[in-house]
Amino acid sequence: MADNKKEMEREELHRAIWAIADELRGAVDGWDFKNYVLGTMFYRYVSENLCSYINTGEIEAGNADFDYAAMPDEEAEEARDGLVEEKGFFILPSELFCNVCVMAADDENLNETLERVFRHIEESAKGSASENSFAGLFDDYDVNSNKLGATVAKRNEKLVKLLQGVAAMNLGDVKDHDIDAFGDAYEYLMTMYASNAGKSGGEFFTPADVSELLTLLGTVGKTEVNKVYDPACGSGSLLLKAVKVLGHDAVRNGFFGQEINITTYNLCRINMFLHDIGFDKFSIACEDTLTNPQHWDDEPFELIVSNPPYLTAQEMRELQPEVAKEPAMALEAGDDGLVFYRAIAEHYQKALRPGGALALEIGWQQREAVEALLEANGWVDITCRKDFGGNDRCVMARRAEQA
Repeated sequence: MADNKKEMEREELHRAIWAIADELRGAVDGWDFKNYVLGTMFYRYVSENLCSYINTGEIEAGNADFDYAAMPDEEAEEARDGLVEEKGFFILPSELFCNVCVMAADDENLNETLERVFRHIEESAKGSASENSFAGLFDDYDVNSNKLGATVAKRNEKLVKLLQGVAAMNLGDVKDHDIDAFGDAYEYLMTMYASNAGKSGGEFFTPADVSELLTLLGTVGKTEVNKVYDPACGSGSLLLKAVKVLGHDAVRNGFFGQEINITTYNLCRINMFLHDIGFDKFSIACEDTLTNPQHWDDEPFELIVSNPPYLTAQEMRELQPEVAKEPAMALEAGDDGLVFYRAIAEHYQKALRPGGALALEIGWQQREAVEALLEANGWVDITCRKDFGGNDRCVMARRAEQA
């Protein structure tokens, strides 16, 4: 019965997302629409997360009727510094999602209101330990874009529908998501628009079955890992599969990755928050993996998972037009398609602790080449697994244990 309830909730959530898509159909294309919905969902999430945190503390202190959303801004300001230190950000009561949403239909300057609120959320983290986790998160949410409408009134009409549509989503209590609703909505949106883009959305999203398989293979025999790293993390789906496979608290020191595309970098950070990963448990860098690898410190990783670009230059030239328009850096990997695998094979052992696991997705013709690169560079326990279609798909290896 419980599983049926979860599935019904999940289907209800997916229908709600489609309803918003129908409202905006023809006005905003798929990938832009995705950014607006995810940005609005993120705004709702951080608002409800902050309210829940504050209200729970007040109730436990004996203030049973306390409601942060109803608190005057002037009084709330007194708690700003402490909340930024604890939660990583701050939102005034008047700027919470629920309060902005209630006033949205009557706000002739809704675009300016949202622009101000988003700026305030990002600025609240400046100078704190969470600054890098929040900086630029709303950059792709352009409230003044002509894609939303030719006039301010038309744009605000679409923004009202976005806010009301996300407000109507059954996302449950932020303290007790029956279906991990925010994260599930993220995954559904990414899958929906990756398929509409004519490819698997490799720039943004690794399909759930492949990413889960990679993580399962990389954690065989383990009940926890210190931290997980993806040097070409895209939307972060591979990183977060460690939560599904091992459990939320079984990745002790967090999730680390880097992504060169700025839009995808922002999506990845939003994905972390929507899967209830605190700012102090992830670090995503917007850097070039090949020339400036990040996150290598005194505590090597136990697990590296990655689905790096692997198309050859010739394959790029033969792509369908709607696929080829994607940034080449998200797809192409040199003349032989092995640029990233070569870099990982040659340099990434030192990012792993002895015995640590490497799990890579490969192109269906790349098994021999990738295995040869790993073997030539001293990796051990090299194996390959096929996907459900019978194609070589996942290559596994380990850093040798120290003598």
